[in-house]
Amino acid sequence: MSDSFRTHVLDITTGSSETVFDLTRHCEAFLREAAAGRDGLLNVFVPHATAGVAVLETGAGSDEDLLAALHDLLPADDRWRHRHGSPGHGRDHVLPALVPPHATLPVLGGRLELGTWQSVCLVDTNRDNPHRQVRLSFLG
Repeated sequence: MSDSFRTHVLDITTGSSETVFDLTRHCEAFLREAAAGRDGLLNVFVPHATAGVAVLETGAGSDEDLLAALHDLLPADDRWRHRHGSPGHGRDHVLPALVPPHATLPVLGGRLELGTWQSVCLVDTNRDNPHRQVRLSFLG
């Protein structure tokens, strides 16, 4: 693998409740080594059918607001055709259509270029799978 492309897989435990898990510090730690001061792109990818990646403010209520909005848009009830797992689990399989399983972000001088209040987050509404992987890939 060339120096211009580096990749790393994070193992994340999200637990048994819906969550917005902040990945920003993991991304920054990866870039310190992988980017080594170079410009490029960071791709964050979740290889799961029931999770997504979002860039949003955390800690001021926006993460809880996102989960509440997703609950309103995708209620955990019996309307879903996909019925295995806990009640309403079919909605978790629709989530990636609204919160995609990937994000590609600019890296300048080896640092992630986020806005003042932006964080990179794993969004996981699937209470049936508490273990997630997130692939970080740097191209630069």
